[in-house]
Amino acid sequence: MLAALVVLVTALHGAAAMTHSLQYFYTGSSSVPNFPEFVAVALVDEVEMVHYDSNSRKAEPKQDWMIEATEDDPQYWQGNTEVFISNQQVYKNNIEVLKQRFNQTGGVHIFQQMYGCEWDDETGEVKGFHQYAFDGEDFLSLDLEREIYVAPKQQAVISKHKFDNDAALMAQRKHYYTQICPEWLKKYVNFGRSSLLRKDLPSVSLLQKTPSSPVSCHATGFYPDGAMMFWRKDGEELHEDVELGEILPNHDGSFQMSVDLDLSPVKPEDWTRYECVFQLVGVKEHIFTRLEEVKIRTNREKPTDMTAIIIAAVVALALILIAVIAVKLRSRLRFCY
Repeated sequence: MLAALVVLVTALHGAAAMTHSLQYFYTGSSSVPNFPEFVAVALVDEVEMVHYDSNSRKAEPKQDWMIEATEDDPQYWQGNTEVFISNQQVYKNNIEVLKQRFNQTGGVHIFQQMYGCEWDDETGEVKGFHQYAFDGEDFLSLDLEREIYVAPKQQAVISKHKFDNDAALMAQRKHYYTQICPEWLKKYVNFGRSSLLRKDLPSVSLLQKTPSSPVSCHATGFYPDGAMMFWRKDGEELHEDVELGEILPNHDGSFQMSVDLDLSPVKPEDWTRYECVFQLVGVKEHIFTRLEEVKIRTNREKPTDMTAIIIAAVVALALILIAVIAVKLRSRLRFCY
């Protein structure tokens, strides 16, 4: 479903080669409070590099390397701005057209387009894609191999016939998705290589809420998002009593994920037979974290910690009482004199 502004593309696992992607997302909206009427973003390998919205009315670079990548094209930013401004009005009109097709009047509506290409830097294989969505549901998508558009809804059939019957438009789009788009993608990847192709390993921790809760193996700070995490026992990967979480973004652009292990059927003396394994795409070295009680971080207060707190509180109270008594004694002595 093309329901979000950014769609994550699954990364290849276990190989040094990568599938790179160039994606453009256009989002037109109506009656959405505190949100621009039109937003356009371009991403390379899920990293935003260009941004435009109807408030700023200006295409702007989101990565420093994009400035260098466009130095040989002085009209790049102005040209993109003009394209986005033109699409802004088109999307406003499209929303009105679709509201009529779906027999709708007012309310919040969102019309989106996602297009671009993928390139495998090992095999050289190229794939193009082009999709539309209305109010969070698929509306129209391009089948590039058959050179037709697929309409999952009856209201999209009119648009499908319009595109399918325009041979010149189809030829133009096929040329763009298979030739022009991959060339731009290769250029962007080359200029952004230092950041796009970096490999950052995470810090890995064992976490547990309560003694009866599953132990969570949590990795954070890794990049890119092509990663795998799993528990294994005696060197064999586990599939039962294990729950794998989603890969989530951090505020700094890195990623985090976790995998939980239910320890209820495991005897304490067998814990060390278990270990958590983290693998990052393109990196041969894996991170192994053996399950040991001393390594588990928890928000429970340890008895030794509580004892120290109680002792400190008693000592502090005693010092206060001694100070109060001393003040009273001094005041009495002054009164006697």
